[in-house]
Amino acid sequence: MSSDSLAVLRKGLGPQLGALAEEHFKHDLEQSDRDALQSAASKLSTHTTIGSALGLGLGLFFAIRVRQNRAAMFNAFRTAERPTHIQFAGGRTEPLPDLTPFLKPTTLGDVATYLLFSAGGLFFGGELGLLSGSTFANRTISQDPESRKRIETAFRRFRADVLREEAEALETGRTSMAL
Repeated sequence: MSSDSLAVLRKGLGPQLGALAEEHFKHDLEQSDRDALQSAASKLSTHTTIGSALGLGLGLFFAIRVRQNRAAMFNAFRTAERPTHIQFAGGRTEPLPDLTPFLKPTTLGDVATYLLFSAGGLFFGGELGLLSGSTFANRTISQDPESRKRIETAFRRFRADVLREEAEALETGRTSMAL
């Protein structure tokens, strides 16, 4: 499992692409465009972090609820009156095994419950935070149409340079840039 699986841990581009993006960031954009992009990135990061934290908390809450319900069900099953023997039509009686020890909640089950619910909540909350953050970041960038046009042009130039470098890497046989 890579660290890119969780939205809160995604860092971005590799060193080569990062340097290329920084070059386009400095030369193709005005200061107001860079500020808008920084603001959008900050909003995206904030939403992802908050979403991940809320998802983790919600996952822990659900894990606690599941554990409490599992313990309550076990206690209800343990105290309920159960048959101990079964009698067949021919008169023969057979004892029924006691399944209570097999249904008892275990520490390993509790750990698995907390781990899986927490990881699921972290993933779900982080992805929802990433989605809401990208929406707010898009609104931030779209406020000024001229700035948005310059940012889109700079991004197209960046993508063209990335594709040129990737094609060059494929032609020469060296390792490609990590996308």
